[in-house]
Amino acid sequence: MSKYLLFTPGPVNVADNVRLAISQKDICHREVDFDLLLQSIESKLLKVFDVNPTDYRAVVITGSGTAANESILSSVVGDKNILIITNGEFGERLVDISTIHNNNTFKLEFPWGEELDLNKIEDYLERNKIDVVAMVHHETSSGMLNPINKIGALVNKYNAVFIVDGVSSAGAEEIDMEKCHIDFFSSSSSKAMGSYAGLSFVLGKISSFEKLKMLPAKTMYLNLYKFYHFIKNVSQTPNTPAVHLFYALEQALINILYTGVNQHYALLKSRAKYLRKGLLSLGLKFLIKEKNMCSMLTTVHLPKHIDAGLLRERLREKSIIIYEGKGCFANKVFQVGNIGELSEADIQFFLSSLNEVLLSFELVKEKPTPLTNPLFKGFKTSGDELYSFFPVSATT
Repeated sequence: MSKYLLFTPGPVNVADNVRLAISQKDICHREVDFDLLLQSIESKLLKVFDVNPTDYRAVVITGSGTAANESILSSVVGDKNILIITNGEFGERLVDISTIHNNNTFKLEFPWGEELDLNKIEDYLERNKIDVVAMVHHETSSGMLNPINKIGALVNKYNAVFIVDGVSSAGAEEIDMEKCHIDFFSSSSSKAMGSYAGLSFVLGKISSFEKLKMLPAKTMYLNLYKFYHFIKNVSQTPNTPAVHLFYALEQALINILYTGVNQHYALLKSRAKYLRKGLLSLGLKFLIKEKNMCSMLTTVHLPKHIDAGLLRERLREKSIIIYEGKGCFANKVFQVGNIGELSEADIQFFLSSLNEVLLSFELVKEKPTPLTNPLFKGFKTSGDELYSFFPVSATT
């Protein structure tokens, strides 16, 4: 196989035209060429999110999704109280960032991989004076898709500003900014957006952006109001951007719009369903219920006798890259993404390769026949047929 297949939540295998776009001509970021490029990207971002350009703006930052989150958390709170709702690693990262910049940072913590308790959230908001609420939409550490629509309604009820980390959900799930009462939404160029890593963006209400003018700056490079001021007044970024990554992001957005936003979402849902059906057919179990999963990632219980690092190594030998679990899930789960340029044939190849690797671990452990292998309980086939359940190779 001539390339790695990235079955991860990002970065991703990019489309050929995105790869070509990054090689476009060199331009100066203070010339009209870049002005037009940035205007084009913002226009397309607003179309992908289906928001009215008279009510919302989008700024693009050279930096990962964490840069967008730090830009928001260091610029929006001021001296007010911020509550961060967390049920995983990336919610904890929001807490860490906010604690650096905001003295009045509070945390409402739920166990990793468990659903958020709306009653506890409302009770906290009712008993405490909270001005800003932040949370992660798709908590990648578990694969949990948190209900930003329901929490947004609670935040709105208590007249707080609502910040959503959508770094790994944007481009995979429909985000209704208005319905969810979101003031600021962060994401990145890679992952389900389908471009290279290295850019992030903040989508926000114009009215919310304008309020930032009165707040003192806590950072220089990531001052969110400055990014808004520059794109509003001169169609530029305040600092030197990674220009060629902007070209690539524009092409990725063109690809989504050409496919059709709803069709793009449907494709990822279909791909996730196909992948999950195959994983279940191998006798594997998921960490969380499918109804709580995002369309871009599946978190799978690791069989107890298998080491996560060794599983990754064996799959890497077949040019397949997956994620290991983190934190409390370390060496207990592995994660499989289905975003980027992955075909059905690529998924078939992954499943057949995983089948072979898992069976090799079983043969070392107990040397059973395929029919007695507990990983494949339910198969009424011979060993040869078991291997042929999915094609052993695929074109890429």
